[in-house]
Amino acid sequence: MSYCLNPHCPKPENPNHVNFCVTCGTKLLLKERYRAIKPIGQGGFGKTFLAVDEDKPSKPRCVIKQFYPQSQGTNTLAKAVELFNQEAVQLDELGKHPQIPELLAYFTQEARQYLVQEFIDGQNLAQELAHRGAFSEIQIWQLLNDLLSVLQFCHTRHVIHRDIKPENIILRQSDRKLVLVDFGAAKSATGAALNQTGTSIGSPEYVAPEQMRGRAIFASDIYSLGVTCINLLTVRSPFDSYDTNNDTWVWQQYLQTPISNQLSRILNKMLESIPIRRYQTVDEVLNDLNQQPKVAATPVIAPKPIPQSPPTFVSSSPSQIEQELEQMKTQFLGNSKPQPNKIQPQNPTPQPPSTNKIDQELEELKAKFLGKNNTPNQ
Repeated sequence: MSYCLNPHCPKPENPNHVNFCVTCGTKLLLKERYRAIKPIGQGGFGKTFLAVDEDKPSKPRCVIKQFYPQSQGTNTLAKAVELFNQEAVQLDELGKHPQIPELLAYFTQEARQYLVQEFIDGQNLAQELAHRGAFSEIQIWQLLNDLLSVLQFCHTRHVIHRDIKPENIILRQSDRKLVLVDFGAAKSATGAALNQTGTSIGSPEYVAPEQMRGRAIFASDIYSLGVTCINLLTVRSPFDSYDTNNDTWVWQQYLQTPISNQLSRILNKMLESIPIRRYQTVDEVLNDLNQQPKVAATPVIAPKPIPQSPPTFVSSSPSQIEQELEQMKTQFLGNSKPQPNKIQPQNPTPQPPSTNKIDQELEELKAKFLGKNNTPNQ
């Protein structure tokens, strides 16, 4: 099927391979190559369509995003085109990340603006949640590690996503990596742009308070990612996990499975309503996320204690000990053997202890250090 991209067409479905809509006459091929097949999403900025690239022999699938500005603070189409082109340049740069869809083309056709992006084959996290149920703590750790590096990439290039939610995170089927999609709300945060009040953009359930007032900052994306995590953990709307009377999050009481204090602490700091109390940068979150527990896990079977005897004797064999004792005996007696024919002087100088006494002491040392080594095997 070919799908007409005219937003006002009363019957947009068309047969395959026709080049003009049979109902309204709108051209069906974009840039003579991209053919929309069916709509797959709709938002404040326009519609998203599954499409094919007919310029390539394999006709790979792609995504067409159609933008038609409505109440975006621009009164002329020329200004809208200018803003769209600036955004497309940002997406072109960001699309070079393996977890961000590649931008294939951006252009204007019949007074409407289009982005054509790589198609990511997989389910978004809202679909995963519906099919598989609540996420586990391990899955949330993995999600944070996976997506924070993508956010870090965006923020380093001064781009705030502004619409992080489960629907905009796709679990890619080929490698099970998370892909951040839908940069239609992305905003440049360079220079004066960061200090200007803009339009409130994003899904209300996931948007940070300052972003609701048109003052999105890098920490706004961190907030939205935190809200996404509690939605995946509780299987509840974030609105239902917030106590408006006491102005506080109560998501932990709705957990289906308890989680660690460490993860709770990280999520609560991501969810701080006052920006200054929240993580300011992705690096701060990653530092806490990668901190290892201070106490190591206790092994199932504790190793036997090693005897604390002097290392020389513990590691020595009986023959080595005997050799060392012989060396000690030599030091006491000297290297010369007794000579019977030699005449002793009348006033002899003091002599070392007798051989029999030294032998006896050395034998005692030998017995002490050899100990059980001389005991016959049982």
